[in-house]
Parts: sequence; C-alpha cells; structure tokens
Amino acid sequence: MNGSHGTQETHGTQETHVSADSIARSCAVGAATTMGLLAVFQAALAAGVPWGEAAFGGASAELSAPFRISAGVAVLIWSGAALVVLRRAGHPVWAPLPRRALPVAVWVIASYAATGIVVNAISPSVLERSIWVPVTAAMSALTFAVAIAKRRPRSARAS
Repeated sequence: MNGSHGTQETHGTQETHVSADSIARSCAVGAATTMGLLAVFQAALAAGVPWGEAAFGGASAELSAPFRISAGVAVLIWSGAALVVLRRAGHPVWAPLPRRALPVAVWVIASYAATGIVVNAISPSVLERSIWVPVTAAMSALTFAVAIAKRRPRSARAS
C-alpha cells in the first residue's frame, strides 16, 4: 500500500484504502465547484440578468436594487466559502481566514448550506426549489464530508 490510497490483498479479496485526506480533498473540489456555480449565478443576478424567478422567492424575473446588492454580497460570501473549504481540505489556495479558524468555519459553512436546503424547499418558486434544493443538498453534504474527514483523531482531541 502507498501514500493516501492503494490496494491490499486480503484473503483472496482486494481491498481499496482511501485516506480521510484524499476524501476531504475530493469532496472539497465538489463543494467548491457548487459554491462557484452559485457565485456565478448570484453575479449574474447582481448584474441584472433576469433570473430572479429562480432566486429570492421567485417573485420577479428582474430583481430590485436591494436584491441585486444582496446577490453581489452573496458572490463574495460563496467565493470565500469555497476558498475556506479548499484550504481546510489541504489544497494550496489562499483563504480569507487564518488557518486556526478553518475547522470551525467549515462546520459553519456546511450548516449554513444545510439551512439553505430548508429555505429553498419552502420557496414559493417551483423553479427555485427544483434548482437549488438539490444543489444546496449536494453542497452541504460535500462540505460536511470535508469537516468530518478533517476532524482531529479522538486521541488528539482528548489531550
């Protein structure tokens, strides 16, 4: 067996071993990709693209100025969140938080994404529900996977 993953012959069967770090790195790429797609969508809304029926309750295709500003802020939040998750998983990227804050930040991001599932699920917009419930569910699950995979071992937590 080598490095972060490999195969090992055990009693005539072949087992594949994948490390927690490898899982975290892969899940972080998936989470960051979904966050990036969300940021691009929000940037389009902020720029005035008439996709409002898939956001903010779907009341209007054209967003008002306060909603466009909110979409612009969301671009910054989701872009930063993607960098935090990638950095926590071990990818060599800059993150907008110090390293010591990353473990808690990833749990917060995963939890925030999980609340997004509920918020999108209760939206009056069918379009918003159909797009964003699965996206936020995937984003949340992938981010929770990073948080769980990067937990310190119990023996290290006890000391």
